[in-house]
Amino acid sequence: MGLIAEFRARARHVVGPAIGVCVVGYFAYHVVHGDRGVIAWRTLEQEVAFAHATLAGVRLERKAVEHRVFLLHPGSLERDMLDEWSRRVLNYGHPNEIVIFTTSANGE
Repeated sequence: MGLIAEFRARARHVVGPAIGVCVVGYFAYHVVHGDRGVIAWRTLEQEVAFAHATLAGVRLERKAVEHRVFLLHPGSLERDMLDEWSRRVLNYGHPNEIVIFTTSANGE
């Protein structure tokens, strides 16, 4: 019985710290790998950076379209823009003209 009693006496001093280490390890793992952990946080930061870059591109594209629409308003009507759009929409050209259709990056 001396060996078992010695084992129980030492186990009392080891069980508490072992449980504490397990609890700390559990929380440390989930801080890194959990749904709201460091890895998920970095992934979200990358997605936000990509979204900001996409937003900047869309804003530039919108600004260009707004400028082209502004040129078609009655108060600031530009004859060249009107001529270009009317020929494109109506598929009209003079008999002695050569028409070359191109597509731009925004599909116009």
